[in-house]
Amino acid sequence: MSFRELLFDTLRTLRAHKLRTFLTMFGIAWGIISITLMVAAGEGFRVGQQRAAETFGKDIMIVFAGRTSLQAGGLRAGRRVQWLDTDHLVIQQEASSCKYVMPELGQGGIRVTSRHNNASLRVTGSHPEFAEIRSIPVAEGRYPNWDDEAHARRVAFLGSDAKQQLFGSRNAIEETIRVGDFPYVIVGVMREKEQDSSYDGQDVQKIFIPFSRARLDFPNPPPWDSHSVDRLLVVPGSYEEDEACKQQVRRTLGRLHNFDPNDKEAASIWDTIEDTKAFRQMTDGMKYFMGAVGVTTLFLGGIGVMNIMLVAVKERTREIGVRKAVGASSRVILRQFFIETLIVVFVSGGLGLSFAYGFCALVNKVAFSKLSPTSYFAGFLPTLESGLVAFGLLGTVAVLAALYPASRAAGVQPIEALRYEPGG
Repeated sequence: MSFRELLFDTLRTLRAHKLRTFLTMFGIAWGIISITLMVAAGEGFRVGQQRAAETFGKDIMIVFAGRTSLQAGGLRAGRRVQWLDTDHLVIQQEASSCKYVMPELGQGGIRVTSRHNNASLRVTGSHPEFAEIRSIPVAEGRYPNWDDEAHARRVAFLGSDAKQQLFGSRNAIEETIRVGDFPYVIVGVMREKEQDSSYDGQDVQKIFIPFSRARLDFPNPPPWDSHSVDRLLVVPGSYEEDEACKQQVRRTLGRLHNFDPNDKEAASIWDTIEDTKAFRQMTDGMKYFMGAVGVTTLFLGGIGVMNIMLVAVKERTREIGVRKAVGASSRVILRQFFIETLIVVFVSGGLGLSFAYGFCALVNKVAFSKLSPTSYFAGFLPTLESGLVAFGLLGTVAVLAALYPASRAAGVQPIEALRYEPGG
């Protein structure tokens, strides 16, 4: 039997049972649509959360000093802890799982004056890598570099809002401003950005200077130690080293400042990687649950296909008997019904997959084309993985749905088939 004849027989079978065929094919298509859309939605949440988190920083930990809640080293609980400007050097040497460790020092409410205007802004000092790990985009000029740090230069990088307040639409590069009582030369301006999280205000409203200069011009006032810093920023060597890096930081700081490394009040750590993992677990759980619903629907559709083909086998019993009587082998009959079933399943699945991908493209273009970078949903993002999973499940359903009807057809005995009367 040619493929054309095979296709004609399949269509004839489906036309004979229009409603049942429609419901069955719809079930398979809906199962594929459900799987694809749920995986695409889960991927959209994952990408959106990652993108939103990266407006604040890329896989970082912020270590804040607090008060001890446990006794350690003969010292009572309740003692205030302060990080010092040398702590990051010791941690960098001892914490092998940490890629970057840097101090951050800043003051808010600093009066900043340009030739055109003045404003009250926050000044932040840290190392050059700060721009990378805290996602500080450069629009003009550059961020303070290690040469600036080594020479404690009075250079400044303006947040986009700070630049607007001080200069409006005018050029700011190489202009001199007064930050508090000190003259600073502007070397760069930040590109506008939306920020998902913050611990001391929006970056666009700050002025960034070298850490070495911040220590001299804007040290923490008494009763804080003049060598104290506000916080430490830590980046693990890799995503997987997050927990090891965190423990190494706690252990080193505990030794340096005489507190129990397990005292989470003394060293409070905001771990953005931990937040990402928790969010990912939530979205994965939702994705797997809805995917399971889709798989169930898909397999129920497969059962419907199997029932249709069993009815077709019964209705075509005499035809099968005639074909066997004139020499058709059981293998030929088996192959015919097997292929007919595969056609039904894969046509249904193909339509479902096409609809799902088309729906994703349309909705993304209409509703999600102008999403904010801080949005936790990036749209429906179907992946190659979801397509492969869908086709893998489709193939499994097709084989399972085809196997029994095809074997029943192949097992028909010619003599009994020729005696068969429809409806009898």
